Amino acid sequence: MRDLLIAGGGPVGLATALYAARAGLDVGVVEPREGAIDKACGEGLMPGAVAALSDLGVALDGPDITGIRYLDGSRLAQAEFRHGAGRGVRRTTLHRAMSAAVLAAGVKTDPRAVREVVDRGDHLLVDGEPTRHLVAADGLHSPVRRMLGLDSPARRHRRYGQRCHAELAPWTSLVEVHWSDAAEAYVTPVGPGRVGVALLSEARGSFTDLLGGFPDLRERLADAPLGPVRGAGPLRQRARRLAAGRVLLVGDAAGYVDALTGEGISLGLAQARAAVAALVAGDPAAYPRAAARIGRRHELLTQSLLAATRHRRVRRHVVPAAAAWPRVFGACVDQLARPA
Repeated sequence: MRDLLIAGGGPVGLATALYAARAGLDVGVVEPREGAIDKACGEGLMPGAVAALSDLGVALDGPDITGIRYLDGSRLAQAEFRHGAGRGVRRTTLHRAMSAAVLAAGVKTDPRAVREVVDRGDHLLVDGEPTRHLVAADGLHSPVRRMLGLDSPARRHRRYGQRCHAELAPWTSLVEVHWSDAAEAYVTPVGPGRVGVALLSEARGSFTDLLGGFPDLRERLADAPLGPVRGAGPLRQRARRLAAGRVLLVGDAAGYVDALTGEGISLGLAQARAAVAALVAGDPAAYPRAAARIGRRHELLTQSLLAATRHRRVRRHVVPAAAAWPRVFGACVDQLARPA
């Protein structure tokens, strides 16, 4: 009987597999999508995520990210990372690197979806296959979370994301966050001749229409070829519980607040490590408590910033306030950059 089956072969699912293999568990991954999986994300890894992936033996190819810059027209505030650089990595590049590490660790991926989970008390039957535990790392709209009745949809303040790549040399080693009255635009260097542009907003509209709210950025991108646009949302997702017997939820499947602070991968990696530690200790019920501790800082920062910036008058003061109190802004960026 297998020790652990992981539903979902994205970065957090693959990280869970690597932690499990390192711990000596017999682990397998189930993922219906084949090849390098792409999705709408900012593609900027915080220093904590870079350190965690390096510890897992994942080689990352991409430019260093040295900090974060907020812009609002002519006003700007920026802060450098204090404890190492982040990395701009295309999602497909990250997935290939992690897949290679998983393959090298001897973990096999089965190209199928999880259809049924039956609890047999001392083990599970996942589509008829016996396993002691199941980790659901199957994304924002997790089918396993929904299948087990752990879904708790968030109905208010729905936000959506869109991302494309611009064939343009990065003009800074910082992640730029452009603010408008209704949206944020994130610009991340992901290669010598490419930047990723991600837009977050409650408004539904085309990428081109939303980009119109950022005239300075639109002008900079005017002559740059743009790649396909990918979308995601609604971003806010909730789980009633992070564990149901022998099933644990990690990553976006465990619930998601918003991409505003860019900590998604860092948080998911820390959850993966905590989930495997709980299973190795024979105490899966310990995982939700550990996950709550891991996510407390992230949720506080993200929820506070979201709540404050829902009001247009407040949004207009975000960048001026960050510029007026550089030490406070720097401290916030430092908190975001630390390991979850």
